[in-house]
Amino acid sequence: MANYASSKKRVRQIKRRSAVNRAQLARVRTLLRRAEDAIAGGDQVQAEAAFRAAEPELRRGVGKGVVRANAASRKISRLNARLKSLRG
Repeated sequence: MANYASSKKRVRQIKRRSAVNRAQLARVRTLLRRAEDAIAGGDQVQAEAAFRAAEPELRRGVGKGVVRANAASRKISRLNARLKSLRG
């Protein structure tokens, strides 16, 4: 355990920040899962709505530092490609 006041404060801050980051990451993963399930289900309208909800949340995750930029870009690209194949 930390011995100095500043160390103890950092531990408290990290604990709080980790909880926020975990919640944000869980939100991103949930929306991604919904989008993937909707695309796999084959319902185009529902899939588009789920994708439109997931994309900004992924980008927000990048801005907040819980998702890497390249990973988010890759996931968005792959989801979009699967959505396009569903359309036509």
